[in-house]
Amino acid sequence: MIQERTMTDQQLNESALEPRLLEESSDFYQNVSKVIGIMRPAIQADEGDIFLRGVTEDGQVSVELTGACVTCPASTATMKDGIERILKKRVEGVTSVRHVGEELVGAEEGTLVSLTGSTKVSPFAPKESDLP
Repeated sequence: MIQERTMTDQQLNESALEPRLLEESSDFYQNVSKVIGIMRPAIQADEGDIFLRGVTEDGQVSVELTGACVTCPASTATMKDGIERILKKRVEGVTSVRHVGEELVGAEEGTLVSLTGSTKVSPFAPKESDLP
């Protein structure tokens, strides 16, 4: 006997509202990746790193900050005042940048690390003159 799985109206509406992830081969994804690659050495110089985890068709960029960025109180400011600002300026269509690493950090230990804190900008944040 085959059982049919059906979605409720609410589930259908929610899935229709979720933005679709873009393929890594798309021009938009590649442009975002290129700018993150330019910013990356500045983040690495501060003992951290950044990885692109996804780009949606409506311009939402998901990144993961690792290394020293995980416990850095300035990482929230780096995300909004640095990474998001630069991506919005350099890649037409970027609407927001979010950090997905919070969901990944400490999974083995069953803990979650919050990245909220000070709004001080890292001295290693990329300068506008460093970007194309």
